[in-house]
Amino acid sequence: MFKQFTSVFIGILLFIVFLLVSSSVYIVDETKQVFVTQFGKIIRGPINGPGKEEAGLKFRYPFINEVHAFEKRYLEWDGAPNQVTTKDKLFVFIDTYARWRIVDAKLFFEKVRNESGAQSRLDDILDGEARIVVAANDLVEVIRSRQREAVIPEANVLDDESQLKPFNQGRSALAQQVLDNAGPNLKEEFGIELLDFRFKRINYSQEVRLKIFERMISERSRIASKFRSEGDGEAAKILGTQQRELKTITSGAYLEQQQIKGKADAEAVKIYADAFNQSAESREFYEFLKTMETFENTLSKEDTLIFSTDSDFFRYLKQSSPAKE
Repeated sequence: MFKQFTSVFIGILLFIVFLLVSSSVYIVDETKQVFVTQFGKIIRGPINGPGKEEAGLKFRYPFINEVHAFEKRYLEWDGAPNQVTTKDKLFVFIDTYARWRIVDAKLFFEKVRNESGAQSRLDDILDGEARIVVAANDLVEVIRSRQREAVIPEANVLDDESQLKPFNQGRSALAQQVLDNAGPNLKEEFGIELLDFRFKRINYSQEVRLKIFERMISERSRIASKFRSEGDGEAAKILGTQQRELKTITSGAYLEQQQIKGKADAEAVKIYADAFNQSAESREFYEFLKTMETFENTLSKEDTLIFSTDSDFFRYLKQSSPAKE
């Protein structure tokens, strides 16, 4: 019985020793910075901080000392989307993002206790600074980050109001303003170094979005109307040129036709004249042919002619009849 009690006692003692040893030993990871408190007061650290003790196996008084570990790496802050009014009285939704790290673990612990508390303070400070910066600038400064020109080559179809407005700073410069305004305060008051701040997303409110869509439709309709009118003008110009060239070609062909016809008639008259002047018989034969052509062109089968015995035509007929024996 005594031996059994002794064995139980030794087992309990060993368990207590194990608890004491395990509670007094802790490991500081390379990605963490640690300090130790005793009854809420910092007595050691930060371990693995800048210029302090290196990471590794460490010891503490069990149940008296408490170890607090904080991230040494970069941390992210993702802001909630908020509706903000710009300087020109337009509503936009902004979604922000930032990176930060703990540079003074002691001050950080005293002010915000843990990372959840730091996220809450960042929500208040960064959201507030973002609202202030956006409200102090026009919409064009918030939504644009670089200068660019409208890509409408050789067609000035947009009025002055619809042209892309120039801006002075741009979204990147506004983000830098938030970083410059909030960074020093966070470092001095909470031991937080703000590494980067960005506008992750900017979107128009529903009312502004509808107005922009209507304006885009109106501008594109005006551009389409201008292109159609220019096309109709070019079509009329081409058709007019075509008609003018057709008339020029037709008149030139008619002139050439008349010139050829005139030359042919002159050549025929010359041939007739030469034949007429050759002899009396030729002239008489020519007169006979011309008379026949005249009758052929002027008389039909239904016409009846009465000639006197002394007419030229009767004389020609008489001369052409065969002599009676």
